[in-house]
Amino acid sequence: MLRRDRLIRMQIHQLMDACLFALSFWLAFKLRSNDAISEFFHVARVNLSFESYVVLYVLLIAAAPLVLEAQDFYHRSLLSSRRRALWPLLKTCVFLSLGVVVGLFFFRRYVTPRGVVVWFGCLSFILVAVKEELLRLALRSRLAQAQYQRRFILVGVREELARTRLELAQAAGGELEILGQVELEQAPVSRLVELLHEHSVNGVVVTARGAYFEPIEAVIRACELEGVEVWLVADFFQTQISRTTMDDFNGRPVLVFRSTPEASWEGLAKQVLDYVLGGFLFLTVLVPMMAVVGLLIRLGSTGPVLFRQQRSGLNGRPFTMYKFRTMVSNAEQLKDELAALNEMSGPVFKAANDPRITKVGKLLRKFSIDELPQLVNVLRGEMSLVGPRPLPVDEVKRFDDLAHRRRLSVKPGLTCLWQVSGRNDLKDFREWVRLDLEYIDQWSFWLDLKILCRTVPAVLRGAGAR
Repeated sequence: MLRRDRLIRMQIHQLMDACLFALSFWLAFKLRSNDAISEFFHVARVNLSFESYVVLYVLLIAAAPLVLEAQDFYHRSLLSSRRRALWPLLKTCVFLSLGVVVGLFFFRRYVTPRGVVVWFGCLSFILVAVKEELLRLALRSRLAQAQYQRRFILVGVREELARTRLELAQAAGGELEILGQVELEQAPVSRLVELLHEHSVNGVVVTARGAYFEPIEAVIRACELEGVEVWLVADFFQTQISRTTMDDFNGRPVLVFRSTPEASWEGLAKQVLDYVLGGFLFLTVLVPMMAVVGLLIRLGSTGPVLFRQQRSGLNGRPFTMYKFRTMVSNAEQLKDELAALNEMSGPVFKAANDPRITKVGKLLRKFSIDELPQLVNVLRGEMSLVGPRPLPVDEVKRFDDLAHRRRLSVKPGLTCLWQVSGRNDLKDFREWVRLDLEYIDQWSFWLDLKILCRTVPAVLRGAGAR
Protein backbone atom coordinates (compact mmCIF):
# COMPACT_ATOMS: atom_id res chain seq x y z
CA MET A 1 0.00 0.00 0.00
CA LEU A 2 1.29 3.44 -0.89
CA ARG A 3 2.28 5.84 1.87
CA ARG A 4 -0.57 8.28 1.21
CA ASP A 5 -3.09 5.42 1.47
CA ARG A 6 -1.51 4.20 4.70
CA LEU A 7 -1.59 7.75 6.08
CA ILE A 8 -5.29 8.21 5.35
CA ARG A 9 -6.12 4.82 6.85
CA MET A 10 -3.99 5.55 9.93
CA GLN A 11 -5.69 8.91 10.51
CA ILE A 12 -9.12 7.26 10.32
CA HIS A 13 -8.08 4.62 12.85
CA GLN A 14 -6.50 7.23 15.11
CA LEU A 15 -9.77 9.13 15.20
CA MET A 16 -11.72 5.95 15.97
CA ASP A 17 -9.30 4.90 18.71
CA ALA A 18 -9.28 8.38 20.28
CA CYS A 19 -13.08 8.21 20.51
CA LEU A 20 -12.93 4.72 22.06
CA PHE A 21 -10.40 5.77 24.70
CA ALA A 22 -12.51 8.83 25.44
CA LEU A 23 -15.59 6.61 25.80
CA SER A 24 -13.66 4.28 28.12
CA PHE A 25 -12.65 7.17 30.37
CA TRP A 26 -16.25 8.43 30.58
CA LEU A 27 -17.63 4.93 31.22
CA ALA A 28 -15.05 4.36 33.97
CA PHE A 29 -16.42 7.33 35.90
CA LYS A 30 -20.03 6.32 35.33
CA LEU A 31 -19.47 2.70 36.36
CA ARG A 32 -17.52 3.61 39.50
CA SER A 33 -20.22 6.02 40.67
CA ASN A 34 -23.08 3.60 39.92
CA ASP A 35 -24.86 2.22 43.02
CA ALA A 36 -25.42 -1.24 41.57
CA ILE A 37 -21.79 -1.63 40.49
CA SER A 38 -20.50 -0.42 43.86
CA GLU A 39 -22.76 -2.85 45.70
CA PHE A 40 -21.78 -5.76 43.42
CA PHE A 41 -18.05 -5.23 44.07
CA HIS A 42 -18.65 -4.38 47.75
CA VAL A 43 -16.99 -0.97 47.55
CA ALA A 44 -18.15 2.33 48.92
CA ARG A 45 -20.07 4.52 46.49
CA VAL A 46 -18.35 7.79 45.61
CA ASN A 47 -19.98 10.80 44.02
CA LEU A 48 -17.77 11.84 41.10
CA SER A 49 -18.04 15.04 39.08
CA PHE A 50 -16.88 14.25 35.54
CA GLU A 51 -16.90 17.95 34.64
CA SER A 52 -13.94 18.47 36.95
CA TYR A 53 -11.71 16.38 34.70
CA VAL A 54 -12.44 17.95 31.32
CA VAL A 55 -8.83 19.10 30.83
CA LEU A 56 -7.45 15.63 31.55
CA TYR A 57 -10.14 14.18 29.29
CA VAL A 58 -9.07 16.34 26.34
CA LEU A 59 -5.40 15.53 26.88
CA LEU A 60 -6.21 11.83 26.95
CA ILE A 61 -8.04 12.00 23.61
CA ALA A 62 -4.97 13.62 22.03
CA ALA A 63 -2.44 11.30 23.67
CA ALA A 64 -4.09 7.93 22.97
CA PRO A 65 -3.40 7.73 19.19
CA LEU A 66 0.11 9.14 19.65
CA VAL A 67 1.04 6.43 22.16
CA LEU A 68 -0.50 3.76 19.92
CA GLU A 69 1.56 5.02 17.00
CA ALA A 70 4.71 5.00 19.12
CA GLN A 71 4.02 1.30 19.83
CA ASP A 72 3.81 0.60 16.05
CA PHE A 73 0.13 -0.23 16.43
CA TYR A 74 -0.72 1.32 13.05
CA HIS A 75 2.32 0.03 11.15
CA ARG A 76 0.83 -3.35 10.30
CA SER A 77 -1.71 -4.99 8.06
CA LEU A 78 -5.23 -5.22 9.47
CA LEU A 79 -5.15 -8.93 8.62
CA SER A 80 -1.90 -9.60 10.48
CA SER A 81 -1.78 -11.84 13.55
CA ARG A 82 -3.80 -10.85 16.60
CA ARG A 83 -0.64 -10.74 18.70
CA ARG A 84 0.72 -7.88 16.59
CA ALA A 85 -2.36 -5.86 17.54
CA LEU A 86 -3.05 -6.91 21.13
CA TRP A 87 0.47 -6.64 22.56
CA PRO A 88 1.09 -2.97 21.59
CA LEU A 89 -2.52 -2.22 22.58
CA LEU A 90 -1.94 -3.71 26.04
CA LYS A 91 1.24 -1.66 26.52
CA THR A 92 -0.59 1.49 25.43
CA CYS A 93 -3.43 0.90 27.89
CA VAL A 94 -0.90 0.43 30.70
CA PHE A 95 1.02 3.60 29.77
CA LEU A 96 -2.15 5.68 29.50
CA SER A 97 -3.48 4.32 32.79
CA LEU A 98 -0.24 5.40 34.46
CA GLY A 99 -0.64 8.74 32.71
CA VAL A 100 -4.13 9.08 34.16
CA VAL A 101 -2.70 8.39 37.63
CA VAL A 102 -0.17 11.19 37.14
CA GLY A 103 -2.86 13.48 35.75
CA LEU A 104 -5.19 12.79 38.65
CA PHE A 105 -2.36 13.63 41.03
CA PHE A 106 -2.45 17.19 39.74
CA PHE A 107 -6.23 17.20 40.29
CA ARG A 108 -5.78 15.81 43.80
CA ARG A 109 -8.28 18.25 45.28
CA TYR A 110 -10.90 15.84 43.91
CA VAL A 111 -11.47 12.42 45.43
CA THR A 112 -10.72 9.85 42.74
CA PRO A 113 -10.95 6.12 43.55
CA ARG A 114 -8.35 3.75 42.10
CA GLY A 115 -11.22 1.85 40.50
CA VAL A 116 -11.59 4.59 37.89
CA VAL A 117 -8.10 3.93 36.56
CA VAL A 118 -8.63 0.16 36.59
CA TRP A 119 -11.95 0.46 34.78
CA PHE A 120 -10.41 2.81 32.23
CA GLY A 121 -7.48 0.48 31.45
CA CYS A 122 -9.69 -2.58 31.07
CA LEU A 123 -12.45 -0.87 29.08
CA SER A 124 -10.06 0.83 26.66
CA PHE A 125 -8.31 -2.47 25.95
CA ILE A 126 -11.60 -4.31 25.43
CA LEU A 127 -13.22 -1.66 23.21
CA VAL A 128 -10.23 -1.22 20.90
CA ALA A 129 -9.65 -4.99 20.74
CA VAL A 130 -13.31 -5.52 19.80
CA LYS A 131 -13.01 -2.86 17.12
CA GLU A 132 -9.94 -4.62 15.67
CA GLU A 133 -11.71 -7.98 15.70
CA LEU A 134 -14.80 -6.57 13.98
CA LEU A 135 -12.63 -4.98 11.31
CA ARG A 136 -10.80 -8.27 10.83
CA LEU A 137 -14.08 -10.14 10.35
CA ALA A 138 -15.40 -7.47 8.00
CA LEU A 139 -12.27 -7.47 5.84
CA ARG A 140 -12.37 -11.25 5.52
CA SER A 141 -15.92 -11.16 4.13
CA ARG A 142 -16.54 -11.63 0.41
CA LEU A 143 -18.05 -8.17 0.10
CA ALA A 144 -14.97 -6.53 1.63
CA GLN A 145 -12.65 -8.61 -0.54
CA ALA A 146 -14.51 -7.46 -3.64
CA GLN A 147 -14.51 -3.81 -2.53
CA TYR A 148 -11.11 -3.30 -0.95
CA GLN A 149 -8.71 -5.88 -2.38
CA ARG A 150 -6.74 -4.14 -5.11
CA ARG A 151 -5.93 -6.01 -8.32
CA PHE A 152 -2.69 -5.37 -10.20
CA ILE A 153 -0.66 -6.50 -13.20
CA LEU A 154 3.10 -6.81 -12.77
CA VAL A 155 5.42 -5.54 -15.52
CA GLY A 156 9.19 -6.01 -15.51
CA VAL A 157 12.19 -8.04 -16.62
CA ARG A 158 12.07 -11.80 -16.19
CA GLU A 159 14.64 -12.13 -13.40
CA GLU A 160 12.90 -9.51 -11.22
CA LEU A 161 9.26 -10.51 -11.62
CA ALA A 162 9.28 -13.43 -9.14
CA ARG A 163 11.13 -11.42 -6.48
CA THR A 164 8.82 -8.41 -6.86
CA ARG A 165 5.70 -10.60 -6.74
CA LEU A 166 6.91 -12.14 -3.45
CA GLU A 167 7.76 -8.75 -1.93
CA LEU A 168 4.36 -7.31 -2.84
CA ALA A 169 2.56 -10.33 -1.37
CA GLN A 170 4.47 -10.04 1.92
CA ALA A 171 4.09 -6.28 2.23
CA ALA A 172 0.41 -6.05 1.24
CA GLY A 173 -0.80 -8.65 3.74
CA GLY A 174 -3.52 -10.00 1.45
CA GLU A 175 -4.77 -6.56 0.40
CA LEU A 176 -3.21 -6.75 -3.07
CA GLU A 177 -3.60 -9.43 -5.74
CA ILE A 178 -1.40 -9.92 -8.81
CA LEU A 179 -3.59 -11.17 -11.69
CA GLY A 180 -0.96 -11.33 -14.41
CA GLN A 181 2.49 -10.29 -15.48
CA VAL A 182 4.20 -8.96 -18.61
CA GLU A 183 7.88 -9.28 -19.47
CA LEU A 184 9.48 -6.15 -20.90
CA GLU A 185 11.76 -8.22 -23.15
CA GLN A 186 8.69 -9.18 -25.17
CA ALA A 187 6.02 -6.92 -26.71
CA PRO A 188 4.87 -5.33 -23.43
CA VAL A 189 2.26 -2.82 -24.55
CA SER A 190 0.02 -5.06 -26.65
CA ARG A 191 0.03 -7.86 -24.09
CA LEU A 192 -0.53 -5.37 -21.25
CA VAL A 193 -3.57 -3.85 -22.94
CA GLU A 194 -5.08 -7.32 -23.33
CA LEU A 195 -4.64 -8.04 -19.63
CA LEU A 196 -6.07 -4.66 -18.65
CA HIS A 197 -9.25 -5.41 -20.58
CA GLU A 198 -9.43 -9.00 -19.38
CA HIS A 199 -9.01 -8.47 -15.63
CA SER A 200 -10.31 -4.91 -14.98
CA VAL A 201 -7.35 -4.21 -12.72
CA ASN A 202 -6.85 -1.24 -10.39
CA GLY A 203 -3.29 -0.58 -11.46
CA VAL A 204 0.03 -1.72 -12.90
CA VAL A 205 3.28 -2.22 -10.97
CA VAL A 206 6.37 -1.60 -13.12
CA THR A 207 9.83 -2.68 -11.99
CA ALA A 208 12.91 -2.55 -14.23
CA ARG A 209 16.40 -1.18 -14.61
CA GLY A 210 17.46 1.95 -16.50
CA ALA A 211 18.08 0.10 -19.77
CA TYR A 212 14.31 -0.28 -20.23
CA PHE A 213 13.30 3.38 -20.00
CA GLU A 214 11.68 3.43 -23.47
CA PRO A 215 9.46 0.33 -22.92
CA ILE A 216 8.51 1.68 -19.49
CA GLU A 217 7.48 4.99 -21.04
CA ALA A 218 5.30 3.09 -23.55
CA VAL A 219 3.66 1.15 -20.70
CA ILE A 220 2.91 4.37 -18.80
CA ARG A 221 1.38 5.98 -21.90
CA ALA A 222 -0.83 2.94 -22.52
CA CYS A 223 -2.06 3.06 -18.91
CA GLU A 224 -2.72 6.80 -19.25
CA LEU A 225 -5.08 6.12 -22.12
CA GLU A 226 -6.81 3.36 -20.15
CA GLY A 227 -7.09 5.51 -17.02
CA VAL A 228 -5.18 2.90 -14.98
CA GLU A 229 -2.83 3.81 -12.13
CA VAL A 230 0.89 2.98 -12.53
CA TRP A 231 3.31 2.28 -9.70
CA LEU A 232 6.90 2.61 -10.91
CA VAL A 233 9.28 0.84 -8.54
CA ALA A 234 12.14 3.30 -8.94
CA ASP A 235 15.04 1.17 -7.71
CA PHE A 236 17.26 1.97 -10.68
CA PHE A 237 20.18 2.65 -8.35
CA GLN A 238 21.21 0.20 -5.64
CA THR A 239 21.77 2.07 -2.37
CA GLN A 240 23.12 0.61 0.87
CA ILE A 241 21.50 2.69 3.60
CA SER A 242 19.59 5.52 1.91
CA ARG A 243 15.82 5.59 2.04
CA THR A 244 14.21 6.71 -1.21
CA THR A 245 11.23 9.07 -1.22
CA MET A 246 9.32 10.79 -4.00
CA ASP A 247 8.85 14.54 -3.95
CA ASP A 248 8.47 17.35 -6.42
CA PHE A 249 10.61 20.40 -7.15
CA ASN A 250 8.75 23.22 -8.90
CA GLY A 251 6.29 20.69 -10.30
CA ARG A 252 8.96 18.25 -11.51
CA PRO A 253 9.08 14.77 -9.89
CA VAL A 254 12.21 14.18 -7.84
CA LEU A 255 13.61 11.03 -6.24
CA VAL A 256 15.20 11.84 -2.89
CA PHE A 257 17.86 9.50 -1.46
CA ARG A 258 18.15 10.21 2.26
CA SER A 259 20.16 8.41 4.95
CA THR A 260 19.08 10.77 7.75
CA PRO A 261 15.68 11.45 9.37
CA GLU A 262 13.39 13.42 7.06
CA ALA A 263 11.40 16.51 8.02
CA SER A 264 8.44 15.49 10.18
CA TRP A 265 6.26 16.53 13.09
CA GLU A 266 8.55 14.49 15.33
CA GLY A 267 11.48 16.60 14.14
CA LEU A 268 9.53 19.75 14.99
CA ALA A 269 8.73 18.30 18.43
CA LYS A 270 12.45 17.69 18.93
CA GLN A 271 13.20 21.36 18.22
CA VAL A 272 10.46 22.50 20.58
CA LEU A 273 11.85 20.20 23.28
CA ASP A 274 15.35 21.63 22.75
CA TYR A 275 14.19 25.21 23.26
CA VAL A 276 11.65 24.56 26.04
CA LEU A 277 13.62 22.07 28.15
CA GLY A 278 16.95 23.71 27.22
CA GLY A 279 15.63 27.11 28.30
CA PHE A 280 14.24 25.67 31.52
CA LEU A 281 17.56 24.01 32.41
CA PHE A 282 19.45 27.16 31.46
CA LEU A 283 17.40 29.30 33.87
CA THR A 284 17.02 26.81 36.72
CA VAL A 285 20.35 24.95 36.65
CA LEU A 286 23.06 26.80 34.71
CA VAL A 287 22.35 30.40 35.77
CA PRO A 288 22.22 29.66 39.54
CA MET A 289 25.43 27.58 39.31
CA MET A 290 27.46 30.05 37.25
CA ALA A 291 28.73 32.12 40.18
CA VAL A 292 29.64 29.16 42.42
CA VAL A 293 31.25 27.04 39.69
CA GLY A 294 33.05 30.08 38.26
CA LEU A 295 34.50 30.93 41.69
CA LEU A 296 35.69 27.34 42.23
CA ILE A 297 37.38 27.26 38.84
CA ARG A 298 39.18 30.58 39.41
CA LEU A 299 40.32 29.50 42.88
CA GLY A 300 41.56 26.16 41.57
CA SER A 301 43.70 27.45 38.70
CA THR A 302 44.44 30.53 36.67
CA GLY A 303 42.60 31.12 33.45
CA PRO A 304 39.08 31.82 32.14
CA VAL A 305 35.97 30.20 33.60
CA LEU A 306 34.65 29.06 30.23
CA PHE A 307 36.52 26.92 27.72
CA ARG A 308 35.78 27.71 24.07
CA GLN A 309 36.67 25.41 21.21
CA GLN A 310 35.77 25.05 17.54
CA ARG A 311 33.69 21.91 17.11
CA SER A 312 32.10 20.36 14.00
CA GLY A 313 28.33 20.84 13.94
CA LEU A 314 25.61 19.92 11.46
CA ASN A 315 27.20 18.70 8.20
CA GLY A 316 30.61 19.59 9.65
CA ARG A 317 29.96 23.33 9.96
CA PRO A 318 32.26 24.72 12.69
CA PHE A 319 30.79 26.45 15.74
CA THR A 320 32.14 27.63 19.07
CA MET A 321 31.24 25.18 21.83
CA TYR A 322 31.25 26.26 25.48
CA LYS A 323 32.25 24.27 28.56
CA PHE A 324 33.31 25.05 32.09
CA ARG A 325 37.10 24.89 32.03
CA THR A 326 38.30 21.67 33.69
CA MET A 327 41.94 21.72 32.52
CA VAL A 328 44.93 23.98 32.90
CA SER A 329 44.79 27.05 30.70
CA ASN A 330 47.48 25.75 28.27
CA ALA A 331 45.88 22.31 27.86
CA GLU A 332 45.69 22.52 24.06
CA GLN A 333 49.43 23.21 23.78
CA LEU A 334 50.22 20.17 25.97
CA LYS A 335 48.00 17.79 24.00
CA ASP A 336 50.68 16.66 21.52
CA GLU A 337 53.07 15.84 24.37
CA LEU A 338 50.49 13.46 25.90
CA ALA A 339 49.74 11.45 22.76
CA ALA A 340 51.14 8.29 24.40
CA LEU A 341 48.36 8.43 27.03
CA ASN A 342 45.56 8.25 24.45
CA GLU A 343 43.27 5.27 25.16
CA MET A 344 40.89 5.78 22.23
CA SER A 345 41.57 4.31 18.82
CA GLY A 346 41.13 6.56 15.79
CA PRO A 347 41.40 10.36 15.62
CA VAL A 348 39.91 11.08 19.07
CA PHE A 349 42.03 11.80 22.16
CA LYS A 350 40.82 10.44 25.51
CA ALA A 351 42.84 9.60 28.59
CA ALA A 352 41.54 8.31 31.93
CA ASN A 353 44.23 10.05 33.99
CA ASP A 354 44.82 13.16 31.94
CA PRO A 355 47.36 15.25 33.92
CA ARG A 356 45.94 18.46 32.45
CA ILE A 357 42.70 18.10 34.44
CA THR A 358 42.52 20.23 37.60
CA LYS A 359 41.16 19.04 40.95
CA VAL A 360 38.02 21.10 40.50
CA GLY A 361 37.82 19.85 36.91
CA LYS A 362 37.68 16.21 38.05
CA LEU A 363 34.65 16.98 40.22
CA LEU A 364 32.92 18.89 37.42
CA ARG A 365 33.58 16.11 34.91
CA LYS A 366 32.43 13.37 37.26
CA PHE A 367 28.90 14.77 37.30
CA SER A 368 29.02 16.31 33.80
CA ILE A 369 28.64 19.80 35.25
CA ASP A 370 31.28 21.04 32.80
CA GLU A 371 28.89 20.35 29.90
CA LEU A 372 26.10 22.65 31.17
CA PRO A 373 27.27 25.79 29.28
CA GLN A 374 26.43 23.91 26.08
CA LEU A 375 22.82 24.78 26.86
CA VAL A 376 23.76 28.12 25.29
CA ASN A 377 24.68 26.24 22.10
CA VAL A 378 21.33 24.45 22.26
CA LEU A 379 19.40 27.72 22.57
CA ARG A 380 21.43 29.17 19.68
CA GLY A 381 20.37 26.23 17.50
CA GLU A 382 23.93 24.90 17.09
CA MET A 383 23.32 21.80 19.20
CA SER A 384 20.44 19.64 20.37
CA LEU A 385 19.79 18.07 23.76
CA VAL A 386 20.25 14.63 22.16
CA GLY A 387 22.62 13.86 19.30
CA PRO A 388 26.14 12.66 18.53
CA ARG A 389 28.72 14.43 20.69
CA PRO A 390 30.51 17.21 18.74
CA LEU A 391 34.18 16.56 17.98
CA PRO A 392 36.92 19.17 17.55
CA VAL A 393 37.35 20.31 13.96
CA ASP A 394 40.92 18.99 13.75
CA GLU A 395 39.82 15.49 14.87
CA VAL A 396 37.07 15.40 12.23
CA LYS A 397 39.65 16.28 9.56
CA ARG A 398 41.60 13.15 10.56
CA PHE A 399 38.72 10.72 9.92
CA ASP A 400 40.24 7.77 8.01
CA ASP A 401 36.82 6.42 6.95
CA LEU A 402 34.49 8.72 5.03
CA ALA A 403 31.52 6.72 6.33
CA HIS A 404 32.26 8.19 9.77
CA ARG A 405 31.24 11.62 8.50
CA ARG A 406 27.58 10.55 8.43
CA ARG A 407 27.50 11.19 12.17
CA LEU A 408 27.71 14.87 11.17
CA SER A 409 24.39 14.64 9.29
CA VAL A 410 22.37 15.62 12.39
CA LYS A 411 22.88 18.28 15.04
CA PRO A 412 25.37 17.31 17.76
CA GLY A 413 23.95 16.91 21.24
CA LEU A 414 24.60 17.16 24.95
CA THR A 415 23.98 13.44 25.34
CA CYS A 416 23.53 10.50 23.01
CA LEU A 417 23.17 6.76 22.78
CA TRP A 418 26.82 5.90 23.44
CA GLN A 419 26.85 7.96 26.65
CA VAL A 420 24.05 5.86 28.16
CA SER A 421 25.29 2.58 26.63
CA GLY A 422 28.70 2.42 28.25
CA ARG A 423 29.51 6.11 28.67
CA ASN A 424 33.27 6.56 28.59
CA ASP A 425 34.14 2.87 28.80
CA LEU A 426 34.33 2.90 25.00
CA LYS A 427 37.89 2.44 23.71
CA ASP A 428 37.20 1.90 20.02
CA PHE A 429 36.23 4.93 17.97
CA ARG A 430 34.49 2.68 15.44
CA GLU A 431 32.15 1.42 18.17
CA TRP A 432 31.46 5.03 19.14
CA VAL A 433 30.56 5.84 15.54
CA ARG A 434 28.46 2.67 15.25
CA LEU A 435 26.29 3.76 18.18
CA ASP A 436 25.96 7.26 16.71
CA LEU A 437 24.86 5.86 13.34
CA GLU A 438 22.48 3.47 15.09
CA TYR A 439 20.91 6.50 16.78
CA ILE A 440 20.57 8.31 13.43
CA ASP A 441 19.06 5.28 11.66
CA GLN A 442 16.59 4.50 14.46
CA TRP A 443 15.81 8.08 15.47
CA SER A 444 12.42 9.00 16.82
CA PHE A 445 11.16 11.57 19.30
CA TRP A 446 10.50 8.73 21.77
CA LEU A 447 14.11 7.55 21.45
CA ASP A 448 15.28 11.05 22.43
CA LEU A 449 13.02 10.97 25.49
CA LYS A 450 14.39 7.54 26.49
CA ILE A 451 17.98 8.73 26.15
CA LEU A 452 17.25 11.86 28.22
CA CYS A 453 15.64 9.73 30.95
CA ARG A 454 18.60 7.31 30.96
CA THR A 455 21.08 10.21 31.07
CA VAL A 456 19.81 11.49 34.42
CA PRO A 457 20.73 8.38 36.50
CA ALA A 458 24.01 8.01 34.57
CA VAL A 459 24.99 11.55 35.56
CA LEU A 460 23.83 11.14 39.18
CA ARG A 461 25.94 7.97 39.47
CA GLY A 462 28.95 10.09 38.63
CA ALA A 463 29.68 8.29 35.37
CA GLY A 464 30.51 11.63 33.76
CA ALA A 465 32.84 12.57 30.96
CA ARG A 466 36.54 12.13 31.42
